[in-house]
Amino acid sequence: MKDTTTVAPLNLTDGAVKQLTRIMEEKNVPTNHGLRVGVKGGGCSGFTYILGFDLKKDNDDEFEIKGMRVFMNKAHAIYLLGMEVDFLDGLNNRGFTFNNPNATDTCGCGTSFSA
Repeated sequence: MKDTTTVAPLNLTDGAVKQLTRIMEEKNVPTNHGLRVGVKGGGCSGFTYILGFDLKKDNDDEFEIKGMRVFMNKAHAIYLLGMEVDFLDGLNNRGFTFNNPNATDTCGCGTSFSA
């Protein structure tokens, strides 16, 4: 039997992992939870990103990215393939950002897109 390796469809920057780890510790997120990354309909451009901590569900793929468990609904991969999640901590910008090569249009706030 061959071992198969599934490459994660997205990347988390070191800054994002650091901030997510800090949030997990501050909020006492249970160890059986992972980071859920996905999309949902809505927002000013058609889709909105999902980013939060959750339990794994039946339709999820699970990845380990830089030591973090990441869950993604299998159907969302087409919208998130190649995306990078970063965390900015500057004077003008603070928060998670989504660099998505599949987005054909984004809104001004950067959390909504169309594909």
